[in-house]
Amino acid sequence: MGEKVVASSAELADRQQYRRKLRQCLEALGRMLAEQRFDRPRAVMGLEIELNLADDSGRPVMLNEPVLESIASGDFQTELGRFNVEVNIAPHPLDGRVFEELREEIDTGLRYADRKAAEVGARLVTVGILPTLAPGDAVLDNLSPGDRYQLLNDRILAARGENITLDIDGVERLRMDSASVVPEAACTSLQLHLQVTPDRFAGVWNAAQALTGPQLALGANSPFLFGRELWRETRCILFEQACDTRPDELKAQGVRPITWFGERWIDSVTDLFEENVRYFPSLLPICDDEDPLLVLAAGGVPRLRELRLHNGTIYRWNRPIYDIAGGVPHLRVENRSLPAGPTVVDTLANAAFYYGLVRALAEQSRPVWTRLPFALAAENFHLAARHGLDAELWWPRPGRLGARGPAVRGGGGVARVPVRELVLDELLPLAYRGLDAWGVEPHDRDRYLGIIEQRCVRNMNGAAWQSAAFHDRRERLGLDRASALADMTRRYMELMREGEPVHSWPVR
Repeated sequence: MGEKVVASSAELADRQQYRRKLRQCLEALGRMLAEQRFDRPRAVMGLEIELNLADDSGRPVMLNEPVLESIASGDFQTELGRFNVEVNIAPHPLDGRVFEELREEIDTGLRYADRKAAEVGARLVTVGILPTLAPGDAVLDNLSPGDRYQLLNDRILAARGENITLDIDGVERLRMDSASVVPEAACTSLQLHLQVTPDRFAGVWNAAQALTGPQLALGANSPFLFGRELWRETRCILFEQACDTRPDELKAQGVRPITWFGERWIDSVTDLFEENVRYFPSLLPICDDEDPLLVLAAGGVPRLRELRLHNGTIYRWNRPIYDIAGGVPHLRVENRSLPAGPTVVDTLANAAFYYGLVRALAEQSRPVWTRLPFALAAENFHLAARHGLDAELWWPRPGRLGARGPAVRGGGGVARVPVRELVLDELLPLAYRGLDAWGVEPHDRDRYLGIIEQRCVRNMNGAAWQSAAFHDRRERLGLDRASALADMTRRYMELMREGEPVHSWPVR
């Protein structure tokens, strides 16, 4: 969760000192942008995949430390819960056979890690939320060991001043209180990184925000939480509620949440970092000895550690990243809305759709964000999370009034469109063009975007399969709720390891 914090509460600075350091970091960033100190244009992508740990019966196991010891690879790390791990995929040039190269690399790595995990009684599961996870699993005792997790938990609870309340109304309703942030550990995601130059950053971020609704509807894979069927992508609303630092009074005052879609299109990357500093008190005011302005004056590259740490505790669904590689600073857009899984090829289909579409949208002569009100892009995010492939999303339509009568807003042709129709008719062709512009080989382009097409044609993604398989076991086999979830999860794990895309999975 954010920067890798290795600190205790004794190392927290006072807020005023930390605020001064954040302002210095912002000034240094502005100077670096003005002086064009950033890396040259290059098409580089990277992935992070969070994973659940379960036994062969499909139930969660609290074994991330022995699993990591068994895997013995620096690519795998702990995550918030003892039932999670994360794998980081090395950056790749975004061209040629990149998706097939990644498929082989990720598949080989995960199969090896799964074998090593099995030696200590666990299996890796790529799913947004493990369907068999119970409220008793998401408790403080199952927080991963380490100062950073305990400190973050303590600071969120202290800022809130009361227990965390989950209240999610979907197919069914879930209401519960938690004395820790550990329910957030139920969320396991796919994070897609794209390195961009400063002058292209705003266009790419705006495009990523605009497409978050469609990509989430296509990739939804988290319909169950704590035994209840909720949203198609329950991860999103769970994350928003489990990490909310605001009691009801601050919500009523309009205080912004730290899990945030945002509120406007941007003109520069500095817009986002300045919003972070302006609106959000620090959760982890840990000061570095570096003076970023002195480092700049001496010709060096400042780490901007305070700014990066602060940025890492504000959970935007498309997050700005400042980083340094080989002594040269660069910027990235980190897309964080998608769940893990179901399979490696599904993951790469999601990636291909995102990278192709984000480029095509960013380079349109009339960009989508000039025609789609930001508030409707935010509404799309929640509509997609709630309804998945059955969502109807707001999107600019040709002509003056659009095609859907009362569903038209703004008089400029913004209308509600079924997401599968939107993807098949408009967004997939744009994604094809975007991958061509990156120089991706046609074979890879056709294979992975073809998976997206088939999800739309068959109305089947990870969430739809989980729901259909669960109800089949309840109705055909007469299983009780817990047994049906466990049997569905076991079957999910079997099909996940076979590796065929989820739209082809049999429900029985």
